[in-house]
Amino acid sequence: MQTGRAELLRKARNNVQKIREAQLLSKAELARRAGISTLTIDRVEAGNDCRLDTKRKIILALGLSIADRERVFGSTRKGG
Repeated sequence: MQTGRAELLRKARNNVQKIREAQLLSKAELARRAGISTLTIDRVEAGNDCRLDTKRKIILALGLSIADRERVFGSTRKGG
């Protein structure tokens, strides 16, 4: 079950889905607010990396400030 563990670790790196669902937003609505595609939201929620600009758009679309970036995306530092 190596793949399952890797997937869990990837998902643990961001809280986009958790925050989106707490705000009762659909993926489509978050994507519309952020000006990005629903596919991008899918990829981000699956734990895939994305550009800093995409992260910024998602954070602001969730009604948060850039200072909340670690709350949404976890630590972005390599190795720490």
